[in-house]
Amino acid sequence: MPRIRNDPNLNVCPDYASDVFANIRAQLVNENTTEAQAMQLLRNIWEANNNAIKVLWQQQVDEDRERQEQRQRLDEDEQERLDQARVEEEEAARKEERKKNKHKFIPILQTGIPDEPAITPCSYALKKLDKGEYVELWYFTNDGLDEASIKKTIDDDTMILSTLADGSTAWVSSASTRSARSVVNDENLPFEEFCQACPCFLTAIEEAEWPEDRVRMMARFWMNIQVHKFRSLRDPIAQKTLLVYQAEQRRRWHIAAKSSVGPYDLSEVNEKVLKDTRDRVYWDERSKRDNERDYKVRI
Repeated sequence: MPRIRNDPNLNVCPDYASDVFANIRAQLVNENTTEAQAMQLLRNIWEANNNAIKVLWQQQVDEDRERQEQRQRLDEDEQERLDQARVEEEEAARKEERKKNKHKFIPILQTGIPDEPAITPCSYALKKLDKGEYVELWYFTNDGLDEASIKKTIDDDTMILSTLADGSTAWVSSASTRSARSVVNDENLPFEEFCQACPCFLTAIEEAEWPEDRVRMMARFWMNIQVHKFRSLRDPIAQKTLLVYQAEQRRRWHIAAKSSVGPYDLSEVNEKVLKDTRDRVYWDERSKRDNERDYKVRI
C-alpha cells in the first residue's frame, strides 16, 4: 500500500456548494434527490473516505513509532554492547599490565625498612619461574644469590651478542650470559648447597604464583631426597646418586609437563630408577678414576 504523506486529520472538506462542483451536483440531482441532498451526499462520501484514511494513517503512525522504538532499542543495545566491550577491553589491559608488572602493583606493607635487605635470584631465573620452566638450583644457592646481588650494574634485559657452543652467534639477555659462566648443574652441586637452595627455590615459586599442588609436590620431592637412606651412607656414590636422580627427574618432569604425557607426581622416589641411576653414577665415577690413572701412568 502506498505510504500516506499527509495527516488526514488536517484535511478540510471541500465546499460542494461552490461552482467548481456544479457539474457533479447536477449528476446527482433527480426527482428523488434535491441539490441540497446531493451536496450532503458528497460531504458524507468525503468524510467516509477521509475517516478510512485516518484509520490507515494511525496504523502507519503506530508502525513508524514501533519501528523507531525498535531502532532505538537496537541502538541502545549496540551502545551497551560497545560500552561493555570497552570496559572488558580496559579491564583486560589492566590485568595484562598487572601481570606484566606485578611488582608495580604489590600493596605497600605497613612496616618500615627491614633490618636485612631481601635477597632475590637474578631476573633470568625469575622469568623462567614465571613461565613455569626448568631453572637450575644453582641460582638459589648462596653463590647464585650473591652473584645476582652484586652484578646489577647492567640491566638483565639488555641484549648482547654472544657466541654459542657451536660457534654461531646470537642475541641473548645479559643475565643469561653472566650466569652461564658460573652456573653449576644440579647433579654437580655439593649436597650442602643443594639443601640450601631448595627452601629458596620453594619461596621463589610461591612468589611466582605456581599452583599450590606443584609447590607441595616440589617440597615433598626434595624432602624425600634429603631424608633418603642414601643420604646417611658412607659411600660418596650414594649422595652423588641422589643429586643426579633429582636433577634428571626434575628436568624430565618439565619436559613431560609440556608434552602429551602431562605433569605427573614427582614427589615419591622411584627406587628402581634410583638403583639404575646409582649403577650409572658408579660406572661413570669408575671411568673417571680409570682415565685419571691412565693419564698419570702416561706422564
